[in-house]
This record gives sequence, C-alpha cells and structure tokens, in this order.
Amino acid sequence: MLTRALALTAGLTGAAGVSQFPEYSQQYVQRLGGAVDELSRFMDEFDADAASLDLSREAALVDLAQGGQMGAARADTMVRTIERHERFTNDLEQMQGLGPFSRARYATRFSDSELAGRVWENYKPAMPVTFEGAIFALVGFLSGLALFSALIWLLRLPFVLFQRTSDA
Repeated sequence: MLTRALALTAGLTGAAGVSQFPEYSQQYVQRLGGAVDELSRFMDEFDADAASLDLSREAALVDLAQGGQMGAARADTMVRTIERHERFTNDLEQMQGLGPFSRARYATRFSDSELAGRVWENYKPAMPVTFEGAIFALVGFLSGLALFSALIWLLRLPFVLFQRTSDA
C-alpha cells in the first residue's frame, strides 16, 4: 500500500512539474523576444555611431579597443553583446510561432541562465487546462512513475541478488 501511495505521489509530482513546460516555454520565448528587441536597439545605436564616423561595426570595435583600457574593456563587452544578440536572434527565429510540442524539441535553446532566471523570478506555476498541458502532465506522470519504479528496482536489486546466491 505504501509503495502504491509513493508511486502515485511520484507520478503526480512528475505531472505537476512537466505540465508547466508549455507556459514556461511561452514566457521564455516572450522574454527572448524582448531581449532581442532591446539588443537590436543597442546594436543599431552602435552601428549608427560607427557609421557617423565612416566605420564598419568591425572597424569601430577595433578603434574602440585601441582607446586604452576602458576602450578595450568596452570593446570586449560589445563583442559579447553582439554574440549574444546573434544567439538570441537565432533562438527566437527557431522557436517563434511554434506550439509547446514543437518547442519541447528545442528545449536546449532555453539555456541562457540570465534570461531563464528572469523567467523563474516571475513565473507562477498553475494547473494547465489546455490539451498541451494535459499531454505534458501525462508525460510527467508516466515519467514520475518510471523513475520511481527504477528507484525501487535498484533498491531491491541487492536483496534479489543476495537471495539468489543464498538459494544456490
């Protein structure tokens, strides 16, 4: 009886956790879009400043890097910002317009720790009542049961092996 109760608890825990993915992924994509918009604005301003001096982006970065320690530090920051903008833009292009099932295939793109942290700061778990939420809950429930079953099997394994050696 205890094992069944624990199995049910494991299944429900999995269901509650995995069912949150559709909403979390939607909020992540929304924040990603906002980050891309802000980084694009910043990049446009940098490019406009460079153009006003008849410099390309790359030439402006070299010029900035040669301007002393502060300029070099700022150039390094700008290079990281450009790389982040490119990564975010690519991620957003891949995920925009996708539903929760398709976004699950791209779950590895939810990897920016700063952005993910901001999503979690404001995220409020809720009981999903959509078809997608129900499917993710079912997957989570079955995953929770499977993990619990695997744990029980591993815990019993030494006893089963000992029993077999004792019987032999």
